[in-house]
Amino acid sequence: MKVVLINGSRKEEGCTYTSLMEISKVLKSEGIDTELFFLGVKVIDGHMSELLEKVEEAMKEADGIIIGSPVYFASPTGELISFLDRLFMKANACLKFKPAAAITSARRAGTTATLDVIHKYFLYNQMPIVSSRYWSMAFGNSPEEIVQDKEGMQNLSHKPLQTYLALDTLSL
Repeated sequence: MKVVLINGSRKEEGCTYTSLMEISKVLKSEGIDTELFFLGVKVIDGHMSELLEKVEEAMKEADGIIIGSPVYFASPTGELISFLDRLFMKANACLKFKPAAAITSARRAGTTATLDVIHKYFLYNQMPIVSSRYWSMAFGNSPEEIVQDKEGMQNLSHKPLQTYLALDTLSL
């Protein structure tokens, strides 16, 4: 079993990375491999095609995907939106019907709007959306503050999200 994680942040090991690593830790404890892709500004610095190829190849083997983004101007980062536009046009066949989850990190507000934008990519591609027991978000202005968000960390590490992604009996 394998889940692809996409870090749509501009900071390689910032708040979104910290949140994705919490999920990865739980997945690994369940025997599920993860592979992380960091977008940063690569998608606007001429490396979009190379990154798309790598993610598409990984998704051919993957059983699910988790996309993470910080909140920038009440939505995902522009880099993530550009990447997802291209990924979902190019790789829709290897994404279709695979379980998907979105997570966000923010200092304060905009997390639900950001989740909504990411969820629409999943819906357009007929991907079942996996949620935690509540909102899949964590609040903080630094990785240290993110891990102090007790409720956020509990929601990100909630077992149903990982269990659903691990279902190998899901056939649609």
